[in-house]
Amino acid sequence: MSKKYHLAVFASGSGTNAEKIFQHFKDHASIDVVLLLSNHAQAYALQRARNAGIETRVFDRQQFREQTVILDWLQEKNVTHIVLAGFLWLIPTYLTRAFPHKIINIHPALLPKHGGKGMYGMNVHNAVKHAGDTETGITIHAVDDNYDEGKIIFQASCPVHTGDTPEQIAEKVHALEYTHYPRVIEQWIQNIL
Repeated sequence: MSKKYHLAVFASGSGTNAEKIFQHFKDHASIDVVLLLSNHAQAYALQRARNAGIETRVFDRQQFREQTVILDWLQEKNVTHIVLAGFLWLIPTYLTRAFPHKIINIHPALLPKHGGKGMYGMNVHNAVKHAGDTETGITIHAVDDNYDEGKIIFQASCPVHTGDTPEQIAEKVHALEYTHYPRVIEQWIQNIL
């Protein structure tokens, strides 16, 4: 019998990447998305998860910091890997220790450029435009105790043209995210990457 892997997805926002992940692993032979956790009760990611039949939990900053609540939820669902999909809080040490090399994140730029605290969503695309970069892309990386500093697992790039608006840059980056993130998660779990 092949090993079963259980994914928990952490999301803070609308959950477009989370939804692509749900779709990719629906009916997968060995990988199930078993839980979506959010730090925002109004995050549309919660609705996307419910629509996909995935259990959801919402937590506040205190619950996130004190460790027992989140770890209990993850253990209850036998979670083996954690995927961040637009989750904006720094992952606390107790989680990186409980899941060593088992937490992955996607960043909407080519790290190490345009990374760190506060660099998410349109902030990143505005920074790319402002810097006059001729290319941008996505970085999928392991999560450690610092923002955007974990080992890089995968990168994909796209051109940035002089006339591109931050919104147009965002569109190109989203296309890369949707194409690559679910597949890279699968390969990472299966130790191909």
